[in-house]
Amino acid sequence: MAEELLHLTPSLLLVAFLSSFGSSMLYGFNLAVVNSPAQYIKDFYNETLTEEYGWETDEEFLTVLYSLTVSIFAVGGMTGALLVGRLVTTYGRKGTLVRITVLVFIGGALMAFSWRISLSVVPMYLGEIAPKNLRGFLGLVPSIHICLGVFIAQVMGLGELLGKEEHWPLLLSLVVFPTMVQLLLLPWFPESPRYLLIEKRNVHATIAALKWYRTKGNIQAELEEMQEEQRSLTSIQTISVWGLLKDRCVRWQVITIIVVNIGMQLSGIDAIWFYTNDIFKDAGIPEPYIQYTTVGTGAIEVISGMLGCFTIEHLGRRPLMIGGFLFMGLCCAGITVSVILQPHLMFMRYISVGCVVGIIAGFCIGPAGVPFLITAELFKQSHRPAAYTVAGCLNWMSNFTIGFLFPFLEMDMGPYCYLIFCVICLGVALYTTFIIPETKNKTFMEISQMFASRNNILEDELTSNGHLKMSMMNGYGTLGHSDST
Repeated sequence: MAEELLHLTPSLLLVAFLSSFGSSMLYGFNLAVVNSPAQYIKDFYNETLTEEYGWETDEEFLTVLYSLTVSIFAVGGMTGALLVGRLVTTYGRKGTLVRITVLVFIGGALMAFSWRISLSVVPMYLGEIAPKNLRGFLGLVPSIHICLGVFIAQVMGLGELLGKEEHWPLLLSLVVFPTMVQLLLLPWFPESPRYLLIEKRNVHATIAALKWYRTKGNIQAELEEMQEEQRSLTSIQTISVWGLLKDRCVRWQVITIIVVNIGMQLSGIDAIWFYTNDIFKDAGIPEPYIQYTTVGTGAIEVISGMLGCFTIEHLGRRPLMIGGFLFMGLCCAGITVSVILQPHLMFMRYISVGCVVGIIAGFCIGPAGVPFLITAELFKQSHRPAAYTVAGCLNWMSNFTIGFLFPFLEMDMGPYCYLIFCVICLGVALYTTFIIPETKNKTFMEISQMFASRNNILEDELTSNGHLKMSMMNGYGTLGHSDST
């Protein structure tokens, strides 16, 4: 891994860092800080309804309002996901990130929800600018930033810092600082070479971008691989979501992104993130120490995320997904058992806390970032924006569902509600084992061919459409037209 990183320019690593810095940090901030002022938010609702409207509220109604508060941002996320396809086609990958970073900055300043599009565009951009042997490493950088955002928010949310009632709006706005850095530097970076070549057909800009991103390596080989992908497309135009869903050539790829994105959110991780303090309180941890325990889980998230990032190119995508979901499933079952036995065996409270930590660690190692990465890898250029739109909408719909319903599941089912998450985690692990191929070190064309037999597609349907050919100019590939059929 270290030797491969030396082949990249510092500029590419800087792009990988900055392209997700503000948006992913904001996501992490929101995941963490809504948990810190939970009681303040409930008190605010209670006081407002009582003083302004004279309503008498009970705990159940406050729980409904708080559940909406911590889950409603997913509606903004789904709205942003619906815009991804049109934006990346019109403005490009980098162009969309630059424009949306302005909204991220405003969103952070106003505590709004403007950053959702970035979570789909960033992995798409990184997947297209990365060489195939480091696509996994760079593709998991956003998940590390999310973990960092969670950890920093947890630290800043301590009672000794900004965890006081009068400070929590300021806490939500701290993300404007990393976003400012992203906004100042990101416009200077090149566009995705694949977007420039395949969609804009600008060879000179593609060559310039590749030279900027690479210090070594065969640029000609990359150009030819992109051209092969272009020749395989029946149309250079980006297809719609409806066109994606109807295309039998990508049927199993679509099923795969549906399974992994729904499974990612319904694994229970959002329930853990949103309600960590309540879970630790139920486990018997003294209330003054809960905030420090939560900060400890944030540190484990960062370590786990970095572990996944630095091992993905060695282990592959499938082991991280399978291992992560299996471990999460076992820990969900462990929470159920430990909470049931806790009244009889005092040490079980520590087991339940350990299972919470295990769920977070298992998620951050693989399931946190790999679904976004393989969404880029499973589809060719014309299908990728629509795929991210579908994946993003399902991701955010599932996020909202679990964020809103979990408190009521917990009230009705008690610790048995975690068995639902256990079944989902084990199901996604089994699906990954039997259906998803390993995409490590594979080109996008090779990955499409790996799914061809499962989709009942003949090999000649994946080859050139006969309208484009590669000619040579100054030692590099350039596009030329051919009338051959």
